[in-house]
Amino acid sequence: MKINFAHSPDADDAFMFYAIEERKIDTGGFEIKGILSDIETLNNKALNSVYEATAISFHLYPYIAKNYYLMKTGGSIGYNYGPIVISKSKIDGIKGKVIGIPGKWTTAYLLLKIFEENFTPVFMPFDKIIDAVEAGKIDAGLIIHEGQITYAERNLFKIIDLGEWWFESHKLPVPLGCNVIRKDIGIENAKKISEILKKSILYSIEHKKEAINYASKFARNLSDLNKIEKFVDMYVNERTIELGDDDIAAIKILLNEGHKKGVIQGITPFKTELEIV
Repeated sequence: MKINFAHSPDADDAFMFYAIEERKIDTGGFEIKGILSDIETLNNKALNSVYEATAISFHLYPYIAKNYYLMKTGGSIGYNYGPIVISKSKIDGIKGKVIGIPGKWTTAYLLLKIFEENFTPVFMPFDKIIDAVEAGKIDAGLIIHEGQITYAERNLFKIIDLGEWWFESHKLPVPLGCNVIRKDIGIENAKKISEILKKSILYSIEHKKEAINYASKFARNLSDLNKIEKFVDMYVNERTIELGDDDIAAIKILLNEGHKKGVIQGITPFKTELEIV
């Protein structure tokens, strides 16, 4: 069976898929083809069930849960860190500000709306936000991916780390991204593919140096291997291997908070058990 598995062209995703892409592990008869695209494009594709398996933002999950299982492995979970709001100069809060947002389906946007409703979002590609802040085109920017560890090099200021705020509020990690797999391939096949990805992640962790070298090809604006490893370690860890009870609790809180704030609309509040494979 051929499985198109879409994910972001980021160092952390590349690290996770290294063993699959380089055929370091047995994929059990499945032909898994990696498809690379930015996360907001993947979110929009998932709305139309384009790929058999794909990375998405947790913000999107309630909208596609009827068609996709949530995979227990490969999640991006921040523990006391997460998306960051930055500005060119120190500002007191974001209320009423014009803020660059890396996509309306991103979990970063959902978190920011839960944190503060009164701001003007300007949706733009995630890799253009720092430039826009620097040029003064927007008051502040919501940054994800490698920008979380490179913004200071541009003499920009951190206004809030939404992962820190979430942890202070709930004493839980913040769920940011996940992998999902289409229900029409069957639950047994879905479970097998989830296990293959888990094997790939474990292989990379056990062969870290070679996996980091591979991932470095996908590290935008990062050339220092130590910084690449730091970024990978942020989002590939024990929580990535398999979601834990506190991760699952945090997912439910996040989605229900989104409903309460009116950010997640048109579907019933997410209170049932997650369908995890």
